[in-house]
Amino acid sequence: MDLLEQNLGEIGQRIESAATRSGRDPKTVKLAAVSKTHLVETIREAISLGQLVFGENKVQEAEPKIAEIGRENLEWHLIGHLQSNKARKAVQLFDVIQSVDSLELAQRLERICEEEARTALSVFVQVDLAGEETKSGIPEFELGELVEFLRECRRLRFDGLMILPPYFDDSEATRPYFKRLREMRDRLLSIGAFSNSRGELSMGMSHDFEVAIEEGATVIRVGTAIFGERNISHR
Repeated sequence: MDLLEQNLGEIGQRIESAATRSGRDPKTVKLAAVSKTHLVETIREAISLGQLVFGENKVQEAEPKIAEIGRENLEWHLIGHLQSNKARKAVQLFDVIQSVDSLELAQRLERICEEEARTALSVFVQVDLAGEETKSGIPEFELGELVEFLRECRRLRFDGLMILPPYFDDSEATRPYFKRLREMRDRLLSIGAFSNSRGELSMGMSHDFEVAIEEGATVIRVGTAIFGERNISHR
């Protein structure tokens, strides 16, 4: 068994344990393998091992990978900040955009979907609950206006919320952020805000995904624990 196969197996076991601990079905947790900076060959190996959902940070890095690997039977998620000038390419490439962080970006994506004749694009809203200047996300007090717009969209499907909390050495310190996002999701669910019936919660990465699952995560974004350290030579 090679390292990638071993890592995916261990992650699967940890997902199962965390879900079982919190009284959840492990099948309700989707693993998005964060493949940013990793080579096509590595992604292909992960696919051969059954991993079919991948997260990329940058449109320009993802474009040649998706062109080479394809999209059939796979899900490509954009999890990094989306610059407005990359929005059209993102609409063309990705199955899910997890990082919608402003009304202006949502309006642009809706318009581009219409222009590109894309009938549906799944989006999550990235929420900033910590006020970190180095990270993207819409402040909670601006969320209402964005949600109202998304509910009226004909092309964008508002399917969930995403968070990138501050990094803590102690993963337990992220729990309050995950809990707050879940509570926000539950409030939005109660008013029927989501296009689906669940309201996805994308939260948790390599160092804290078990805590995120205990707090209700339905999508976790794991890179280092699967692929190892970033391939920094790859741009």
